[in-house]
Amino acid sequence: MSDGNTNTAGIDIGKAYLDVALYPANEEIRVTNSAKGYRELIPWLQERAVTRVGMEASGGYEKGVLAILHAMQMEVALLQPRQVRAFAIYRLRRAKNDRLDAKLIAHCTAELDEIRPAPDPRLAPLAEHLRLIEQIEADLARQKTRMEAYHEKPLLRWLKAEIARLERRQKAELLLLGKKIAEQEDLRHRLTLIESVVEIGRRTALTLVILMPELGTLTRAQIASLAGLAPFDRESGQHRGQRHIAGGRGRVRRALYAAAFPASYRWNASLVAFYKRLRANGKVHKQALVACARKLLTFVNAVMARGSQWQNEAPAR
Repeated sequence: MSDGNTNTAGIDIGKAYLDVALYPANEEIRVTNSAKGYRELIPWLQERAVTRVGMEASGGYEKGVLAILHAMQMEVALLQPRQVRAFAIYRLRRAKNDRLDAKLIAHCTAELDEIRPAPDPRLAPLAEHLRLIEQIEADLARQKTRMEAYHEKPLLRWLKAEIARLERRQKAELLLLGKKIAEQEDLRHRLTLIESVVEIGRRTALTLVILMPELGTLTRAQIASLAGLAPFDRESGQHRGQRHIAGGRGRVRRALYAAAFPASYRWNASLVAFYKRLRANGKVHKQALVACARKLLTFVNAVMARGSQWQNEAPAR
């Protein structure tokens, strides 16, 4: 939690403007969301001894100011919109505009017990490249779905050509992204360790290197929760509801789910035995597959923690 005598800033991110407010001080400023606005904002924050700043993720419009604040060694909290909404409900705040949102974000940020360290700045451009690959894959899936609805030969020829073009582009971008990571010795080492786990292919390994830098530093429960693969209890009194996964990093979860699907019935002996045992105990296919994805992430986390490549171990329990 921030020192009550130290100002905390909250920034409401807009495409054109940044609305900034302080807590507990009652000061505010609006600047443009541009390099010119950042040059005005930084001295304003420094003059008021601000060391902690909070903002919501806002579709990428926050990236510029986020990078500048990290470069200034400020403690920055990138909040989820649901966190700010929940805090507004808790504080019984109903009025809403950009200026009030900035004040609310500042108050919410001041109440945080701790803020995660700034991410490795090298990962941001890699994550953007990975997103392009994900979008190509989505386009590819849509074109393949369209194939089922068309019968005219000229249209089918065009669709097949488009699918082939997207597949070539996907492979080329994956190769290029792998080369970018290989240029950094530590990232290349992390990629090698992750790929040593049976059935973690290049595509999933790239996702984990870029989007899960915490691997090897957290417990298996913490890393599962971060990926959104930890089941949450739904119990109250006599009620015993079914446990469900929720939240977390969806891009990581999808990559692990895709890797766990073949690993759970073909190649990874530990996961094959684990999957069969879950099914024998009454778990439906999807529940067992999610558990396998979580177990696969546990394997990777263990490999990263000990810094040595995966060894084919006893079946998972």
